[in-house]
Amino acid sequence: MCLMSAALELHGVGVTYATRRGQIEALSAVDLKIEQGEFVAVLGPSGCGKSTALKLAAGLLPATSGRISVAGRPVAGPSRQAGVVFQKPNLLPWKTVLNNVLLPARTLGLPMAAARVRARELLELVGLGAFADDYPFELSGGMQQRVGIARMLLHDPELLLMDEPFAALDALSREALTLELQRIWSQQRKSVLFITHSIQEAVFLADRVLVMSSRPGRIVEDKVIDLPRPRTLETLADDRFTALCQHFRRHFSHA
Repeated sequence: MCLMSAALELHGVGVTYATRRGQIEALSAVDLKIEQGEFVAVLGPSGCGKSTALKLAAGLLPATSGRISVAGRPVAGPSRQAGVVFQKPNLLPWKTVLNNVLLPARTLGLPMAAARVRARELLELVGLGAFADDYPFELSGGMQQRVGIARMLLHDPELLLMDEPFAALDALSREALTLELQRIWSQQRKSVLFITHSIQEAVFLADRVLVMSSRPGRIVEDKVIDLPRPRTLETLADDRFTALCQHFRRHFSHA
Protein backbone atom coordinates (compact mmCIF):
# COMPACT_ATOMS: atom_id res chain seq x y z
CA MET A 1 0.00 0.00 0.00
CA CYS A 2 1.35 3.43 -1.01
CA LEU A 3 1.19 5.98 1.80
CA MET A 4 0.55 9.61 0.86
CA SER A 5 3.36 11.98 1.81
CA ALA A 6 2.67 14.78 4.26
CA ALA A 7 1.89 18.14 2.66
CA LEU A 8 4.72 19.81 4.57
CA GLU A 9 7.48 18.56 6.87
CA LEU A 10 10.21 20.41 8.71
CA HIS A 11 12.74 18.18 10.49
CA GLY A 12 15.20 19.72 12.95
CA VAL A 13 15.13 23.03 11.10
CA GLY A 14 17.23 25.91 12.33
CA VAL A 15 17.91 29.35 10.90
CA THR A 16 20.72 31.68 11.96
CA TYR A 17 21.15 35.19 10.56
CA ALA A 18 24.38 37.15 10.36
CA THR A 19 23.89 40.75 11.53
CA ARG A 20 26.08 43.67 12.49
CA ARG A 21 25.67 42.56 16.09
CA GLY A 22 26.71 39.01 15.32
CA GLN A 23 24.79 35.78 14.76
CA ILE A 24 21.08 35.72 15.63
CA GLU A 25 19.35 32.36 15.95
CA ALA A 26 15.80 32.78 14.60
CA LEU A 27 14.66 29.14 14.69
CA SER A 28 16.04 26.14 16.55
CA ALA A 29 15.26 22.45 16.03
CA VAL A 30 11.78 23.03 14.59
CA ASP A 31 9.78 19.90 13.78
CA LEU A 32 6.51 20.59 11.98
CA LYS A 33 4.20 18.35 9.97
CA ILE A 34 1.02 19.12 8.04
CA GLU A 35 -0.98 16.27 6.55
CA GLN A 36 -2.76 16.45 3.21
CA GLY A 37 -5.88 18.62 3.48
CA GLU A 38 -5.06 19.77 7.01
CA PHE A 39 -5.40 23.37 8.20
CA VAL A 40 -2.66 24.24 10.70
CA ALA A 41 -2.35 27.64 12.38
CA VAL A 42 0.78 28.94 14.10
CA LEU A 43 0.71 31.33 17.05
CA GLY A 44 3.68 32.98 18.69
CA PRO A 45 5.07 36.27 19.99
CA SER A 46 6.45 38.86 17.59
CA GLY A 47 9.94 38.00 16.39
CA CYS A 48 9.67 34.29 17.23
CA GLY A 49 10.25 33.10 13.66
CA LYS A 50 6.69 32.35 12.49
CA SER A 51 7.14 34.17 9.17
CA THR A 52 10.64 32.71 8.82
CA ALA A 53 9.16 29.18 9.01
CA LEU A 54 6.65 30.09 6.31
CA LYS A 55 9.35 31.50 4.04
CA LEU A 56 11.33 28.28 4.48
CA ALA A 57 8.29 26.26 3.37
CA ALA A 58 7.84 28.56 0.37
CA GLY A 59 11.46 28.11 -0.66
CA LEU A 60 12.09 31.85 -0.23
CA LEU A 61 14.73 31.32 2.45
CA PRO A 62 17.31 28.57 2.98
CA ALA A 63 17.53 26.73 6.28
CA THR A 64 20.81 26.75 8.19
CA SER A 65 20.16 23.21 9.37
CA GLY A 66 17.54 20.47 9.03
CA ARG A 67 15.32 19.28 6.18
CA ILE A 68 12.20 20.70 4.55
CA SER A 69 9.88 18.86 2.14
CA VAL A 70 6.56 19.57 0.44
CA ALA A 71 4.55 16.50 -0.59
CA GLY A 72 7.64 14.37 -0.03
CA ARG A 73 9.89 16.49 -2.27
CA PRO A 74 12.80 18.49 -0.83
CA VAL A 75 12.36 22.26 -0.97
CA ALA A 76 15.24 23.83 -2.88
CA GLY A 77 13.64 27.15 -3.82
CA PRO A 78 10.29 28.60 -4.92
CA SER A 79 8.13 26.13 -6.83
CA ARG A 80 4.62 25.47 -8.08
CA GLN A 81 4.02 23.21 -5.09
CA ALA A 82 3.21 26.14 -2.80
CA GLY A 83 1.11 29.27 -3.04
CA VAL A 84 1.75 32.24 -0.76
CA VAL A 85 -0.38 35.11 0.58
CA PHE A 86 1.28 37.83 2.68
CA GLN A 87 -0.19 40.57 4.88
CA LYS A 88 -0.55 42.85 1.87
CA PRO A 89 -1.89 41.49 -1.43
CA ASN A 90 0.73 43.45 -3.44
CA LEU A 91 -1.54 43.86 -6.45
CA LEU A 92 -0.25 45.70 -9.51
CA PRO A 93 -2.31 48.92 -9.65
CA TRP A 94 -2.15 49.22 -13.45
CA LYS A 95 -3.61 45.75 -14.01
CA THR A 96 -7.24 44.74 -13.68
CA VAL A 97 -8.37 42.29 -11.01
CA LEU A 98 -8.47 39.50 -13.61
CA ASN A 99 -4.96 40.25 -14.86
CA ASN A 100 -3.63 40.37 -11.30
CA VAL A 101 -5.01 36.88 -10.70
CA LEU A 102 -3.39 35.76 -13.97
CA LEU A 103 0.13 36.85 -12.95
CA PRO A 104 1.25 33.32 -11.88
CA ALA A 105 0.15 31.97 -15.26
CA ARG A 106 2.56 34.31 -17.00
CA THR A 107 5.35 33.68 -14.51
CA LEU A 108 5.00 29.89 -14.70
CA GLY A 109 4.24 29.70 -18.43
CA LEU A 110 0.79 28.14 -18.01
CA PRO A 111 -1.55 27.88 -21.03
CA MET A 112 -3.26 31.27 -21.00
CA ALA A 113 -6.69 30.24 -22.31
CA ALA A 114 -7.17 27.64 -19.57
CA ALA A 115 -5.72 30.03 -16.99
CA ARG A 116 -8.28 32.70 -17.90
CA VAL A 117 -11.11 30.24 -17.39
CA ARG A 118 -9.71 29.18 -14.02
CA ALA A 119 -9.09 32.79 -12.96
CA ARG A 120 -12.72 33.69 -13.58
CA GLU A 121 -13.85 30.58 -11.67
CA LEU A 122 -11.65 31.56 -8.74
CA LEU A 123 -12.98 35.12 -8.73
CA GLU A 124 -16.46 33.63 -8.48
CA LEU A 125 -15.23 31.41 -5.65
CA VAL A 126 -14.01 34.42 -3.64
CA GLY A 127 -17.13 36.45 -4.45
CA LEU A 128 -15.53 38.84 -6.92
CA GLY A 129 -16.83 37.58 -10.25
CA ALA A 130 -18.44 40.93 -11.02
CA PHE A 131 -15.19 42.83 -10.36
CA ALA A 132 -12.89 41.11 -12.88
CA ASP A 133 -12.43 44.27 -14.96
CA ASP A 134 -12.02 46.65 -12.02
CA TYR A 135 -8.66 47.97 -10.78
CA PRO A 136 -7.25 47.44 -7.25
CA PHE A 137 -7.86 51.08 -6.20
CA GLU A 138 -11.59 50.50 -6.82
CA LEU A 139 -11.71 47.69 -4.22
CA SER A 140 -11.78 47.69 -0.43
CA GLY A 141 -8.87 46.20 1.51
CA GLY A 142 -10.80 43.01 2.13
CA MET A 143 -11.67 42.65 -1.54
CA GLN A 144 -8.03 43.19 -2.51
CA GLN A 145 -7.01 40.39 -0.15
CA ARG A 146 -9.58 38.11 -1.81
CA VAL A 147 -7.88 38.85 -5.13
CA GLY A 148 -4.61 37.77 -3.51
CA ILE A 149 -6.20 34.50 -2.39
CA ALA A 150 -7.56 33.84 -5.89
CA ARG A 151 -4.11 34.56 -7.36
CA MET A 152 -2.54 32.11 -4.90
CA LEU A 153 -4.94 29.37 -6.01
CA LEU A 154 -4.52 29.91 -9.76
CA HIS A 155 -1.77 27.35 -10.35
CA ASP A 156 -3.47 24.82 -8.05
CA PRO A 157 -0.68 24.52 -5.45
CA GLU A 158 -0.58 21.57 -3.08
CA LEU A 159 0.16 23.78 -0.07
CA LEU A 160 -1.21 27.22 0.87
CA LEU A 161 1.08 29.42 2.96
CA MET A 162 -0.65 32.40 4.55
CA ASP A 163 1.33 34.96 6.55
CA GLU A 164 -1.11 37.02 8.64
CA PRO A 165 -3.26 37.67 5.57
CA PHE A 166 -5.96 39.59 7.49
CA ALA A 167 -3.73 41.57 9.87
CA ALA A 168 -4.12 44.89 8.05
CA LEU A 169 -7.93 44.74 7.89
CA ASP A 170 -10.51 46.29 10.20
CA ALA A 171 -12.27 43.95 12.64
CA LEU A 172 -15.45 43.48 10.60
CA SER A 173 -13.58 42.80 7.34
CA ARG A 174 -11.29 40.40 9.16
CA GLU A 175 -14.24 38.47 10.59
CA ALA A 176 -15.91 38.29 7.18
CA LEU A 177 -12.75 37.06 5.45
CA THR A 178 -12.15 34.46 8.17
CA LEU A 179 -15.56 32.97 7.38
CA GLU A 180 -14.81 33.26 3.66
CA LEU A 181 -11.48 31.46 4.01
CA GLN A 182 -13.15 28.61 5.89
CA ARG A 183 -15.69 28.27 3.05
CA ILE A 184 -12.97 28.29 0.38
CA TRP A 185 -10.89 25.76 2.31
CA SER A 186 -13.89 23.45 2.78
CA GLN A 187 -14.43 23.43 -1.00
CA GLN A 188 -10.79 23.21 -2.10
CA ARG A 189 -9.45 21.05 0.80
CA LYS A 190 -5.94 22.35 0.37
CA SER A 191 -3.27 21.93 3.02
CA VAL A 192 -2.75 25.24 4.85
CA LEU A 193 -0.04 26.75 7.03
CA PHE A 194 -1.62 29.88 8.52
CA ILE A 195 0.45 32.39 10.51
CA THR A 196 -1.47 34.69 12.84
CA HIS A 197 -1.25 36.75 16.02
CA SER A 198 -4.96 36.25 16.65
CA ILE A 199 -5.80 33.41 19.04
CA GLN A 200 -9.48 33.53 18.05
CA GLU A 201 -8.59 33.37 14.35
CA ALA A 202 -6.33 30.37 14.89
CA VAL A 203 -8.86 28.43 16.98
CA PHE A 204 -11.72 29.25 14.61
CA LEU A 205 -9.95 28.17 11.41
CA ALA A 206 -7.54 25.40 12.30
CA ASP A 207 -7.57 21.63 12.71
CA ARG A 208 -4.44 22.05 14.83
CA VAL A 209 -2.79 25.03 16.46
CA LEU A 210 0.96 25.17 17.01
CA VAL A 211 2.48 27.58 19.53
CA MET A 212 6.02 28.87 19.12
CA SER A 213 8.34 30.11 21.85
CA SER A 214 10.21 33.39 21.87
CA ARG A 215 13.38 33.53 19.74
CA PRO A 216 14.93 31.20 18.91
CA GLY A 217 11.55 29.88 17.87
CA ARG A 218 10.61 26.32 18.78
CA ILE A 219 7.28 24.49 18.75
CA VAL A 220 6.19 24.35 22.39
CA GLU A 221 2.63 23.08 21.88
CA ASP A 222 0.75 21.19 19.17
CA LYS A 223 -2.96 20.98 19.99
CA VAL A 224 -5.86 19.47 18.04
CA ILE A 225 -8.91 21.74 17.76
CA ASP A 226 -11.89 19.41 18.07
CA LEU A 227 -14.65 21.94 17.38
CA PRO A 228 -17.18 20.68 14.81
CA ARG A 229 -17.23 22.11 11.29
CA PRO A 230 -18.48 24.22 9.67
CA ARG A 231 -17.75 26.83 12.32
CA THR A 232 -20.05 29.83 12.43
CA LEU A 233 -20.34 33.12 14.29
CA GLU A 234 -22.21 31.15 16.96
CA THR A 235 -19.00 29.14 17.47
CA LEU A 236 -17.41 32.28 18.92
CA ALA A 237 -19.82 32.07 21.86
CA ASP A 238 -19.38 28.33 22.41
CA ASP A 239 -17.92 27.42 25.80
CA ARG A 240 -15.43 25.04 24.17
CA PHE A 241 -14.20 27.80 21.85
CA THR A 242 -13.78 30.18 24.78
CA ALA A 243 -11.93 27.54 26.80
CA LEU A 244 -9.52 26.86 23.94
CA CYS A 245 -8.80 30.56 23.52
CA GLN A 246 -8.13 30.86 27.23
CA HIS A 247 -5.83 27.83 27.06
CA PHE A 248 -3.65 29.41 24.36
CA ARG A 249 -3.74 32.84 25.99
CA ARG A 250 -1.82 31.43 28.95
CA HIS A 251 1.23 31.14 26.67
CA PHE A 252 1.27 34.91 26.21
CA SER A 253 0.25 36.26 29.62
CA HIS A 254 3.12 37.57 31.68
CA ALA A 255 1.27 38.77 34.76
